[in-house]
Amino acid sequence: MGNRSGDLDIVLRVCLFALINERANGEQLGTSAWHDRGVAVFESLSLPVEVQIKLTELVAIIGDLGPVVTAFSGGADSAFVAAVAHEVLGVERAHAVTAVSPSLAGDEEADCRQLAQEWNLRWTPVSTAEMERAAYRANDIDRCYHCKAELMDVVGPIADREGATVILGVNVDDLADHRPGQRAALERGAVFPLVQAGFTKDDVRLVSHAMGLRTWDKPAAACLASRVPYGTPVSVEILSRVDRAEAALHGLGFRQVRVRHYGETARIEVIESELENAISQRTLIIEAVKAAGYQYVTLDLEGFRSGNLNIGVTESSSGASSHS
Repeated sequence: MGNRSGDLDIVLRVCLFALINERANGEQLGTSAWHDRGVAVFESLSLPVEVQIKLTELVAIIGDLGPVVTAFSGGADSAFVAAVAHEVLGVERAHAVTAVSPSLAGDEEADCRQLAQEWNLRWTPVSTAEMERAAYRANDIDRCYHCKAELMDVVGPIADREGATVILGVNVDDLADHRPGQRAALERGAVFPLVQAGFTKDDVRLVSHAMGLRTWDKPAAACLASRVPYGTPVSVEILSRVDRAEAALHGLGFRQVRVRHYGETARIEVIESELENAISQRTLIIEAVKAAGYQYVTLDLEGFRSGNLNIGVTESSSGASSHS
């Protein structure tokens, strides 16, 4: 009888990409909406059928949008969205824009530039001025709303000039956390294609790996202000101190790390499997973090927990940011 499951898998793949090609060549989208290489690139991937279905939908969604401007932070999600948009729409109709400010870690801007070169993206860094917004500096539970509002106020006009739609790398898992920035983006016309296609974080990493994107396993890197507890005012000096400390820890080999800011005290989080390594390197860690500007250095024995500063934060009427 053969492998009926395997045969069904092949049939489903053929049907799915026949649908993509039909949409690409038909009147619904018009041939100009699709990059010549896009369908072929995705057709060659080996993925579980349920993920392939999501990818098919994502390709269709981005194709339907036409010209797009991707808010490109260099993280796994936005990098994946930028790469897919580039393959589907081509370099002239897919524009990746990186917001540069004290909230962005210095090595992230450099990595965005490098990724754009590696993938031949049309890429533009732009300056955002969220630090000039008093509501952002106040760092209440809706801080991220004001940050995304600033992002959209800068990126939106770029998209308008190009007749494009702003897209963000928000995935389904992100909807469960406290992220008011999502509301700010939606209010200003942004689209979340990953959510529309049903992509989880694991899906993003799986397809990114299949596509050969080096960002597939890149640790999450939320904005530096997420290291500061709500209610503690954010300043350029604080963000710079956190950035220096985390960069030093990256240099010691810790990929997934957070330096939580508590005045003169730095509370370090590494993933649980690296706790012993952190203890063994305690002298180097203390020296590095003190050199960044902290007087006291502590290690959180619970390990890294994305969004842990959101614990106890209830949804406000203004929506939901991520203290990652």
